[in-house]
Amino acid sequence: MPEQRAPDPHPAAGTGELSEAGRRSALLKAGALQNAILNSANFSIIATDEKGVIQIFNVGAEHMLGYSSAEVVDKLSPSDLHDAMEVTARAVELSTEQGTPIAPGFEALSFKASRGIEDIYELTYIRKDGSRFPAIVSVTALRDDAAGLIGYLLIGTDNSARKLVEQQLNEAVAAAEKANLAKSDFLSSMSHELRTPLNAILGFAQLVESGTPALTPAQKRSIDQILKAGWYLLDLINEILDLALIESGKLSLSVEPVSLQEVLMECRSMVESQARQRSIGMAFPRLPAQSYVKADRTRLKQVLINLLFNAIKYNQPSGHVAVECAEPTPGTLRISVRDTGAGLSPEQVSQLFQPFNRLGQEGGKEEGTGIGLVVTQRLVALMGGEIGADSTQGVGSVFWVEMALATAPGLSLEISNEPPPAQAVDGADMHTVLYVEDNPANLELVEQIIARRSNLRLLGAADASLGIEFARVYRPEVILMDINLPGMSGTEAMKVLRSDPSTAHIPIIALSANAVPRDIERGLEAGFFNYITKPIKVGQLMDAIDAALAISRQRQLGNSPADIT
Repeated sequence: MPEQRAPDPHPAAGTGELSEAGRRSALLKAGALQNAILNSANFSIIATDEKGVIQIFNVGAEHMLGYSSAEVVDKLSPSDLHDAMEVTARAVELSTEQGTPIAPGFEALSFKASRGIEDIYELTYIRKDGSRFPAIVSVTALRDDAAGLIGYLLIGTDNSARKLVEQQLNEAVAAAEKANLAKSDFLSSMSHELRTPLNAILGFAQLVESGTPALTPAQKRSIDQILKAGWYLLDLINEILDLALIESGKLSLSVEPVSLQEVLMECRSMVESQARQRSIGMAFPRLPAQSYVKADRTRLKQVLINLLFNAIKYNQPSGHVAVECAEPTPGTLRISVRDTGAGLSPEQVSQLFQPFNRLGQEGGKEEGTGIGLVVTQRLVALMGGEIGADSTQGVGSVFWVEMALATAPGLSLEISNEPPPAQAVDGADMHTVLYVEDNPANLELVEQIIARRSNLRLLGAADASLGIEFARVYRPEVILMDINLPGMSGTEAMKVLRSDPSTAHIPIIALSANAVPRDIERGLEAGFFNYITKPIKVGQLMDAIDAALAISRQRQLGNSPADIT
């Protein structure tokens, strides 16, 4: 039988003492931790009862706000320490957000926390001495074991340093933007000012070159140098002006469906003579008539001509330039300009679109500004496209532009099923409408619309200068004017016509793809009779033309437009 041991006379004395000692140690540790938190000077801790009256005000709150704990406990609410107008504004904002009336005061600070919603707000604290500072405050509801609300805990930090950094950063950004705008305005102004004397230099140099008696060989060489330098300076001025307009945000674009085939044909006619002079072969693709991209017609031509001129200029003698078109992804058309020049290194390709960087060509025989590709890149970006380049030294380079595909300009879907407008009765007077538009597709569309009315005939002009001349010669009763025209804008052309007594009376309707409300307001403020946005709605356009014709008839009868209702 096993030996039985006597029971321990003090079975739990040691364990109980150890457990009690552990509890005391834990309590002391917790108390020390609590005191450390409450006595921290780095952030304010404010605890309130359920009514919002302050019960705890730690050392950090005393240092931050300048009050002693005795001055606020059982006397003030946290809302009393904030800017009263900000607390009221928060109450109004929360009332709208939560869909229930919230009173200014402590309820505006505690409303979310009381409903278990995390709440961190930024308001101004006011110190005892009246000084103010921005603070970020986190609010938490305090509850007992039965989940009953017993108060609120507000932990705050001084946000002055971050606010100061934000203010300094905002001021620096504003100063940089102001300086950049001033620079762009200066460049724009100077570019215009330089054109006047340069016009005289180039003009008289050309007169001397073509005059009689014929120049001696020495004089001819001198005049050639003057003209070469003058045209180069004009190119530089034009590119600087474009860059300044882009950077200042003043460049206006009209992005609409543009026939790529038409643009490439026009570009080809402009660069082929230079290619022939250098014995450079040119190849252009044959595109379907319905190949349209979303772009500003004038700026797309500028982009492609710049790439073509570069491909010719930096090619080898008797080299070749090929224009290719492909769809890399559905809905996108890539236009590539491939040359057989010396090619570029990977490092040079990475520096292509840096202003005034000619990639080591500064001492070469070909003159250049180092700005053209920068302007080209930014124009492509403004039109929503992408530009890039690939090159192999000794083989050549490919510069490509990707633009979004577009459908041919047509009638708005809203009116595509409308019946044709009523035809004029036989013998009705004919009325002339002049349309100033550089996009042939848009001109053709309006021609088809006008053709549905037997009492209207349409004249077309491809630019503002020709449009002004047609208006003076043919005296149309209504003028339709595109806004973004090559050279002189439609708005500038409208002002010229308004200043001429022979055309000042003609109502001018703007037709533009710029459909932002502010663009429309500016157009009407500038003096347009009406402003029609593209895509064109037939009914809206014809109503505008009819209203303009009514104005013209009244003016012909000698009545003031103010008499027309």
